[in-house]
Amino acid sequence: MSAILEVCAFNIQSCVIAAASGASRIELCDSPADGGTTPSYGLIKQAKAILNIPVFPIIRPRGGSFLYDENDIAIMKADIEMCKELGCEGISIGAAMQDGRIDTELMAQFVACAAGMEVTCHRVFDLVPDPFEALEQLIACGVKRVLTSGQKRTALEGAATLAQLVQWANGRIIILAGGGVRAANIAELMVTSGVNEFHTAAKMTQPDIVPNEHPGVLDIGSEFLSDAEELQKMVSLLG
Repeated sequence: MSAILEVCAFNIQSCVIAAASGASRIELCDSPADGGTTPSYGLIKQAKAILNIPVFPIIRPRGGSFLYDENDIAIMKADIEMCKELGCEGISIGAAMQDGRIDTELMAQFVACAAGMEVTCHRVFDLVPDPFEALEQLIACGVKRVLTSGQKRTALEGAATLAQLVQWANGRIIILAGGGVRAANIAELMVTSGVNEFHTAAKMTQPDIVPNEHPGVLDIGSEFLSDAEELQKMVSLLG
C-alpha cells in the first residue's frame, strides 16, 4: 500500500504547492497562530475548483480549548454542511469534555452531520488521558482516522505509542501521524511506528514583497507558504 502525505495548508497558494509536490490530501485551515481554524467559504470553494486531490477543511470555530458551547456547535454543524455542499471529501474535527476525554455524543453528531464525507479526529486526541479508550470511542462514533503525535511533542518522539495505536486499531481506524513530520525523519518514523499516513505543514514564512509599509501598522501578520522542496523530498521518501 502506498504511503499517504497529507499537507496542512493555510492558503490557496500552499494548496497549489502541495498538489504540485505530490501530496495526497489537503487539510485546509485558517489562522496558523491558533493551530488552525475553519477556512472561509471562498477558500474552500476555490480549493475544490482547482485541486484534483481530496480537501479536508478543519472544522474549528475558534482557537483555544476543544470544549464547545451551543453556539460553537451550531457554527460547526453549519460549517460541516457547507463543506458537504462544496463537495469536500472529508473534514477534520474534534471535541472534548471538561475532563479532557473525547465528547463521544458530540463526535457522533458531527459524524452523522458529515454523512458522505470522511471524518478525521484532529489532535484533540493528544490531550486525552487514555488514548486507547479514546481510540475505541472514535471507532464507535464512525470516525475514519485520527491525527496524533502519539501524545508527545513530535510524532518521532511518540513513535512507540503510535506503533501501539496502529496495533490496537487493527485496521478499524487509520492512524495519521503528525507533529514535526519532515523529510529528515519521515522514513524513520514510517519504520518505527508502522504508520502509513503522514501529516505535515512543512511551512515557511514568506517574505513580504510589498514595499510601501507603514512602520506603525503592525497588524498585517505573517504569510506562511508550504515548502515545495521539503514536500517533494517527503513524497519521494514515501515512494
